[in-house]
Amino acid sequence: MNHSPRTRTVLGCTLLVSALGAGLTACGSSSHPLSAKPYDAAGQISFSGPVGAKKADPDKPLEVTSQGDEARITDVTATDAVGRYVAGELTADGRRWHSTAPLAAEAQYTVRVSTEDEDGAPGLKVLTFETGNPSKEKALKVTFGPEGGKYGVGQPVVATLNKAVKDKKARAIVERALKVDSKPAAAEGSWYWVDSKELHYRPKEYWPANATITAHSNLEGLKVTDRLWGGSSKPLTITTGNKMVAVTDAGSHWMTVYRNGQEINSIPITTGKPGFETRNGTKVVLGQEYYVRMRGTSIGISEGSSDSYNLPVYYATRVTWSGEYVHAAPWSTGSQGYENVSHGCTGMSTGNAEWFFDTFRKGDIVKVVNSYGEDMDPFGNGFGDWNLGWKEWRKGSALTATETADPAQQARLSPEL
Repeated sequence: MNHSPRTRTVLGCTLLVSALGAGLTACGSSSHPLSAKPYDAAGQISFSGPVGAKKADPDKPLEVTSQGDEARITDVTATDAVGRYVAGELTADGRRWHSTAPLAAEAQYTVRVSTEDEDGAPGLKVLTFETGNPSKEKALKVTFGPEGGKYGVGQPVVATLNKAVKDKKARAIVERALKVDSKPAAAEGSWYWVDSKELHYRPKEYWPANATITAHSNLEGLKVTDRLWGGSSKPLTITTGNKMVAVTDAGSHWMTVYRNGQEINSIPITTGKPGFETRNGTKVVLGQEYYVRMRGTSIGISEGSSDSYNLPVYYATRVTWSGEYVHAAPWSTGSQGYENVSHGCTGMSTGNAEWFFDTFRKGDIVKVVNSYGEDMDPFGNGFGDWNLGWKEWRKGSALTATETADPAQQARLSPEL
């Protein structure tokens, strides 16, 4: 007979090892000598996995290739210790097999590689190895914000994940591992999943004045899902100053400023006129700019129209990313305290704006009431977190309200009044 087993293997075999565990046999001629004892194929194949006690990175694919022209790969099966198969593909020429599904971390695997030499004789090599944790580049890491420093009592703590976490059970694992402490202690606090990669933490009420707040992660080495393990993260420490709250009353055209609950100033203001009403709700100071150029085109006003403007503005305290500020507006001093004539910002005299600029910092509170404007969004346009009531805020947690709290965490959150 002049048939070529190698030719039949090339034409008839593209292997997909089922991830569900369905075993597939190598294809070939019915005359293939399957009854023969397989020879040791170690010298005819190359394996990308580890040798000896070294553990494989579960995020890297497996690869088996044939060496030289003496043999071709006919079949590869890879299974873990509990019998789960790893999906893979064998090229039509029988020279390369690679996995197409991820491996599990910290698992034991057996890889059976079947070959066929030029005469059709079967070869076999069995390889075993273990996987370790995923590579550091693939680990779930947390970055806490804001940067370390001094903030107002309204500043939320932000945890940004480098990988999306969508499953509720996985989110609960992550959330339990993210710890926030305050000294003196806040009465109660909780995380809120803004999206699959960002969480915000705030207490039920504002942070205590002159507090030290720390955030850290216990995720390192923790299994979040079959494909996701916690990595290392840098802790965060911030402090708060006095409790500074400015109440902007768009109806009376006055702002009242409180320090630690005591009124310290009352300022005549102007807010957004009809069609440009200032947003109602609680806002957190995002930053301060001594000088900023404000243009109507930035909020959709056509240049040259009756509402168009292009002005140098001083002592500007930002409260939304879309461009709402508390700032000096010397052009409207005649209206301040009497009517609303701005395009959405809170305007005041230069002297009052300078005082406000010097008195407030990031994280302080600006609350707008009695405006006909829309409500401040909780997320996406600054820190509107405080506009959600506590029951609504708790719904953003992956942990149920009935879940037993960590006694140590419960102690840290107990009020010290």
